[in-house]
Amino acid sequence: MSDLAFQQCMAPDCGATYGLDEVMYACRRCGALLDIRYDWPRCTVPKSLSFFESRWGTPGRSTEARADFSGVWRFRELLPFATSEELVTIGEGRTLLQQADELAAKIGIKPSCLYLQYEGLNPSGSFKDNGMAAAFTMARRLGRRRVGCASTGNTSASLALYARHTPSSDGHSMQAVVFVGGDKIAFGKLAQALDFGAKTIQIDGDFDTCMKLVQEAADRLGLYLMNSINPFRLEGQKTIIYRVLEGLGWEVPDWVIVPGGNLGNTSAFGKAFIELRELGLLKHIPRLAVINAAGANTLYELHERENIRFDGGRWDRARVEAWYARMSAEGRRAKTVASAIEIGRPVNLPKALRSLEAMNGVVRQVNDEDILDGKALVGTHGFGCEPASGASVAGLRLLLEERVISPSDRVVCILTGHQLKDPDVTVNYHRGSRDGMGAGSYANPPARCPADIEAIANLLDT
Repeated sequence: MSDLAFQQCMAPDCGATYGLDEVMYACRRCGALLDIRYDWPRCTVPKSLSFFESRWGTPGRSTEARADFSGVWRFRELLPFATSEELVTIGEGRTLLQQADELAAKIGIKPSCLYLQYEGLNPSGSFKDNGMAAAFTMARRLGRRRVGCASTGNTSASLALYARHTPSSDGHSMQAVVFVGGDKIAFGKLAQALDFGAKTIQIDGDFDTCMKLVQEAADRLGLYLMNSINPFRLEGQKTIIYRVLEGLGWEVPDWVIVPGGNLGNTSAFGKAFIELRELGLLKHIPRLAVINAAGANTLYELHERENIRFDGGRWDRARVEAWYARMSAEGRRAKTVASAIEIGRPVNLPKALRSLEAMNGVVRQVNDEDILDGKALVGTHGFGCEPASGASVAGLRLLLEERVISPSDRVVCILTGHQLKDPDVTVNYHRGSRDGMGAGSYANPPARCPADIEAIANLLDT
């Protein structure tokens, strides 16, 4: 099956191709990002997406049964770069699209028009597991013993978990190496990386500094890089969209809204829809809204204010580099309570621009207070999520106010991670103790009460 897939430079003036087993994270000729591409006419692609409905199976001992149980690999005909025997899975992607009518009524969306794709149900508690299943499949195929990443939290947790479950060529689990910036990592996420045995290195710098260093380490120290600059990560993350479509009976929503950090999901979602349209499995694709935190708003600044566009792959690299140079000269660094999207130099910027072009997308920024209010609204209606996920709902509210999105549009908000990823932020929001701020707009603070049943009864009656 591997001869059906290859790596290709995404720059239109280059387009160099490479074999799957050639380890690189950028084109050797021009330095552009790489895509995983497929010889679709030679692939076995179903004639209808409904083909996949029969694969919500039970875990079994056979490779086929395990693949069918995975919410990534049961769509393997749409990412055909590995054989069934090579696939790595620990049951990722068993997530369901949730209709959210109560939340919809609260923010002015009509019934049956708002859906939440809650990726916090993955084994490590975030969407990253979708991509890790694919990337570890390649690491295993390549015989790698050591894998690494830069992380604000979720990537490190997922990397460490999958490393424990993926044997290297010597039969032992892979060594996981994690670069984190200073103390900028949520304890709920750091706890996972430590517990799963990852070698965790705290760097004096932010995520962007860590990202630069881990790429150097990949070349010098033989780390197989597991950040989303690895194109196989994005292949796994495409399957989030397949599950969204499945949850809607294979009908296309009007909008998909996603938080924007390193822009891996943004890139993967656009690629998924582009391919489905090319294969004739969809007649049209939805619009995309990417929501930045105001303190980490690179994509918003470049797309909405600087008017940087993909332009068929000829995006203005010089203007982007000039913008980054000004950012560095002014000492601006990403800063937001939503640690998962606290990234100033997103490595997948070109692919994100491609997704925005293909999906007629928009980018918005929301402040931390609105992000936390969005998170609290999700929690109030039964789906606790990490702070970054609150950006999706906050962005939806903003786009409703701007009348870009209509109350009758069918909207899917992506919730990227579990609420226990960053419990301190949640408790502080409800108690009003974060950086001297008062309780949030939808706070639910604990009530103090004497150890007396009458006092408790009175409290419950108020």
